Amino acid sequence: MPVPNADESRSYTLPPLGGDPSSRSQGTTPGSFAKKAKILPGAAGRLTFASADTPGMPEPSDKTAWDFLPEGWDTKTFDAPRLAEGTEPLRKSLKAPGLDAAVFLQADGSRRDVIFPSGFTPVTQLEHARLGIVTYEMKRVAEREPHLTPEQVRDEVAAGRMVIPANKVHLGYKLDPMAIGRASKTKINANMGASPVSSGTDEEVEKLKWAERWGADTVMDLSTGGNLDECRDAILRNSTVPIGTVPIYSMIIGRRIETLDKEQILATLRHQAVQGVDYFTIHAGVLQEHIEYVKDRLIGIVSRGGSLLAKWMIHHGQENPMYTAWEDICDVMREYDVTFSIGDGLRPGGLADATDRAQLAELQAIGELTERAWRKGVQVMVEGPGHVPFDQIEFNMKLQRRLCHGAPFYVLGPLVTDMFPGYDHITSCIGATAAGFHGASMLCYVTPKEHLGLPKKDDVKQGCVAYKIAAHAADVALGIPGSRDQDDELTKARAALNWEKHFELSFDPDLARAYHDEDLDVDTDFCAMCGHDWCSVRISKEIQEFASGKANEYAWEKAKKSPALTPEQKSILEQRGVLSPEEIHKLAGKTKKAVGVEVGKKADCHSDYVDTSAAVALHEKL
Repeated sequence: MPVPNADESRSYTLPPLGGDPSSRSQGTTPGSFAKKAKILPGAAGRLTFASADTPGMPEPSDKTAWDFLPEGWDTKTFDAPRLAEGTEPLRKSLKAPGLDAAVFLQADGSRRDVIFPSGFTPVTQLEHARLGIVTYEMKRVAEREPHLTPEQVRDEVAAGRMVIPANKVHLGYKLDPMAIGRASKTKINANMGASPVSSGTDEEVEKLKWAERWGADTVMDLSTGGNLDECRDAILRNSTVPIGTVPIYSMIIGRRIETLDKEQILATLRHQAVQGVDYFTIHAGVLQEHIEYVKDRLIGIVSRGGSLLAKWMIHHGQENPMYTAWEDICDVMREYDVTFSIGDGLRPGGLADATDRAQLAELQAIGELTERAWRKGVQVMVEGPGHVPFDQIEFNMKLQRRLCHGAPFYVLGPLVTDMFPGYDHITSCIGATAAGFHGASMLCYVTPKEHLGLPKKDDVKQGCVAYKIAAHAADVALGIPGSRDQDDELTKARAALNWEKHFELSFDPDLARAYHDEDLDVDTDFCAMCGHDWCSVRISKEIQEFASGKANEYAWEKAKKSPALTPEQKSILEQRGVLSPEEIHKLAGKTKKAVGVEVGKKADCHSDYVDTSAAVALHEKL
């Protein structure tokens, strides 16, 4: 879009526009500068929602999970506007002995034929998708993400670009199916778990519900202490979101890592699969040849699973047992439809070690493991780095997109600086926003306690909120349809100075209301930051030629007393430590008597043109 200017040397052109994050195209913003989404089957849709590539970035892979079918399978596609038999997938026997075929229409109207062994019964979401079947879980994902159709969800799962972590056992409890993939909205994960020195089952279940309350899309139980089985079972039975674990923690409870063997690995995986765990982090990409690459790192191996397996390999002089037993591991996971989250055991633990040879060599091995898992019919996502300078984030996201053929990328942060312990939910959500924009599908939260201790309840909230901000910002930037709708509605409420609607549309209404009432406990047509005379929003609203603040659905009677603060809102102000207990009590009561104010103190109208005593009288009247 060329923008005229009298001085042509200062004219400019907007970048090509992709999708519009506003479903009603509200406002004057022209849309997203990300690439136009191509949610198409197979390799044709490999860009889905994506940022424009900076020059020099790795090209996306032209392969998908369709290129890594089990032995004895084959597939082909061709144009077919409509199947004579209808749109439902057909299963028919072929003349070739021992083979059947599934014939179905893809979301773009093309036809796909899949040849597979006779008698094969699909178990995983990936296998159902390969046969053209739209499962209940796929339909539920489309209900939760209206910009996708059930058929598009199926096609993304079949291509390996989307996973639906939904253990068959967990589906029998309270699990509400969801999807992780770049065609869907960016998801966030919350870590929790008891340690040998802190917390227990009851507290972890409480933190689970708290994480769900603050928007966690999945939760990982990383318990290393207490009764791990009891804690895991309680979390699974109480969760509505998918639950992930790192099974190696359970494998070494009460024993040395050097004693780990294949039988123990498979037994632990089966036990947790039977319990209902939806995805496993398995650090199978850490190989013997990689160990020498970490010798000069400033902080070595920071992954617990990665360090344990490195110690095992050095002790035995053998290859990683998770790598050598991969196909057997796949068989266990397929039986219950447990999704892989292939762990990044050599992720950098500091900026100085980011994007180094060890990290990238492991990512190459993870690409191979992804292909092997797809051949076994198992869903795969890939875990990514945790400490990465801001300038290297895009490269990391897009290299994974190439090496792992678009499998969903699940990253911890990344943290963009190392020198702010206690604030790492902020240092990491900055990197997480960039990661989501450049290709990550799920962001693992970091709390203020990162590097310092086990997160408590409020730490969980702070981490979840920081990462909801990052994920939402990425979705808006990518132009995912409807992702900006609530922002636009809140903007209209803010323009109308409709405080009640403003808070109702906010992510955390209690916090917003408490902060507002801390300074001005009456909902009037200005806020305490500017006061009456300097309020630009009020002035814009009064200019008749402007549309600002004139949306009919947000019109309201100005200067009305807001409800008394709830106990939670009162607690927020108590924790801030700014107001005295007496002042907080007044806000929690808001009777005519309690709201009485002294001239020049709280509730002053801040105007040179409106009499202060009249404003106080108005407050008394309300």
